[in-house]
Amino acid sequence: MFDVNETLSDMSPMADRFAEAGAPAELAQIWFTTLLRDGFAITAAGGNGGFAEIGAEALRVLLARTGIAADPESLVERIMAGLAGLGLHPDVEAGVRELRSAGYRLVTLTNGSVQVAEKLFGPAGLRGQFERLLSVEDAPSWKPARAAYDYAAAVCGVAPEQMLLVAVHPWDIHGAAHAGLSTAWINRTGARYPAYFASPDFTVASLPELPAALGRAGVGAVL
Repeated sequence: MFDVNETLSDMSPMADRFAEAGAPAELAQIWFTTLLRDGFAITAAGGNGGFAEIGAEALRVLLARTGIAADPESLVERIMAGLAGLGLHPDVEAGVRELRSAGYRLVTLTNGSVQVAEKLFGPAGLRGQFERLLSVEDAPSWKPARAAYDYAAAVCGVAPEQMLLVAVHPWDIHGAAHAGLSTAWINRTGARYPAYFASPDFTVASLPELPAALGRAGVGAVL
């Protein structure tokens, strides 16, 4: 089971969207971090907010702080539209195809929308490699709450212990581990993994390394 935003999608072009709007390019990362923080806060309080709605409002707040004089709603619309036009990381297509060829069932679970995932996979011809595209919009809560992973397991008809989450986010790895899933961390940047989170079962520098890592550990596909 794959996370989508940043794990599969390359979000670096979002910085260009901010720059085109007259905002600092580095604001893109601050915006995404703010979006996740506030979504997590709503989940912790017992709610389940919409990814796009939280993202747009967080963007309004951040843009207001920059003092940009242009029509803010137009800028919000243009920047948010960038999420639907993102591409895949270069290593994703080969890794996905190798995993599917090895017999693994593949699904996604995103805190965003299924529609964004659909548009992400279309140009690469990868949609058919995935059995299901899942979103926490249909779950009781966002990841990393346990209910999100339990929802995915129930939809797929397996126990959480039969699933492996693949993500670049340590917080997602931590949540999945505490929900009983195995985990694989893609560390494309050589970053340090935070010691306060549950350690991943597998760590790879790119997705095509994962099939061999699973094979060495004797983690076979469930056909």
